[in-house]
Amino acid sequence: MSTLKDRLTADMRAALKARDELTTSTLRMALAAVGTAEVSGKTKRELSDDEVVAVLTKEAKKRREAATAFGDAGRAEQAARESAEGEVLDRYLPKQLSDAELAALVTRALAAGGFTGKAQMGPAMKAAQAAVAGQAEGGRVAAEVRRQLGL
Repeated sequence: MSTLKDRLTADMRAALKARDELTTSTLRMALAAVGTAEVSGKTKRELSDDEVVAVLTKEAKKRREAATAFGDAGRAEQAARESAEGEVLDRYLPKQLSDAELAALVTRALAAGGFTGKAQMGPAMKAAQAAVAGQAEGGRVAAEVRRQLGL
């Protein structure tokens, strides 16, 4: 099993055999999201590992947002379930950068591109996202780029 999608499938089968309901349902949901991404567009195609990571990142973000919404609404049980699903997905995502590591990467990306002002926010974000390569959420990267550009 070489690809991330194969690993997700194997882990889902293992969880199914172990009767781990949370992991099984979470990985089924993740594989369904990957399948949906594969058939979006004009033709069906196999996603690369980077594209699978992007899908899993979106799903993990949905779980965090849902957990927050459920928590704010006083629905602790649902919030705990969403958080647990997010933790299962986090096993398959790259380790997130610390704030200091993120600041250093963004600083290097901005210096390499010579980005200095508000008008260059778009290209600066593109360069910073490429440097970070999925190791931090877009919101954190955007906040750091804005901070360093003085916006």
